[in-house]
Amino acid sequence: MPVDPELRSLQIDIPARPESLVQLSLLMADDDMNLNAASTLIEGDMALAAAVLKAVNSSLYGLKGRVQSVQQAITYLGMREVAAITFEMGLRAAFPPAPELEPIWTRAAQRGMVMGRLASQMGQDAWASHSAGLFEECGKAVLFRHSPDHYRSMLRAAHDDVELASLEHAGFGVSHDALGATLCESWGLGAAAVACVRQHVQARVGGEFPDEHPHRAITALSLMARAIMVEPDTIDEVVTQLAPLAEFDLTLALRAARRVHEQMCDAAAHRT
Repeated sequence: MPVDPELRSLQIDIPARPESLVQLSLLMADDDMNLNAASTLIEGDMALAAAVLKAVNSSLYGLKGRVQSVQQAITYLGMREVAAITFEMGLRAAFPPAPELEPIWTRAAQRGMVMGRLASQMGQDAWASHSAGLFEECGKAVLFRHSPDHYRSMLRAAHDDVELASLEHAGFGVSHDALGATLCESWGLGAAAVACVRQHVQARVGGEFPDEHPHRAITALSLMARAIMVEPDTIDEVVTQLAPLAEFDLTLALRAARRVHEQMCDAAAHRT
């Protein structure tokens, strides 16, 4: 998908999606997906496969045994989570390594996993939710690659994403949420994931949600994930506020949020 002409006029480049992720997207879109073909595709890129296995074996997933192959990772975690990890590694590889980006990638991995698991337990689109969580802050990486020194100072100066977005608009004429949504579109993510990435800052501070229900639901999952990750004491309060906005069953949403939080605590306990 072409880059928005207005963004192109700002001369901020959007990295192209790696070919391996193009092929993986096609496999993920097939209702009768061939798991062997997916694992073969990932393993065909040695660097990508190694990065995926390193991520799977990290403390985030809390697996008790060490995973030795992509196929084994699929057995343990399921195809959706392994595919999302593959997208995460492809996204990271599209940008130069930098200490300032490491917290962004760490949050992305955790947020994507949390949103995907919430969605799976609540009957929502788990792949779109996982993707939205993974790509939510990717616009920051785009701006960092565009102007490392300038953007580094913005990251240090901003106390939160709202203040950061204001600094970005003043300095670049665009904010990371809009850039992130553009990258999502160019990488072929679904409309609901794109809407979540575009709307997440405003939804967090002003309660402004996308109009369409599937888009609104995934944006609500983003806010639920933030509570689980950052303010776990507020989980019940946040879910209770969001459930009517997103048309969630409150009991189901509370149960899912509590369970995912428990999974994260279990993984943290396993790595200590």
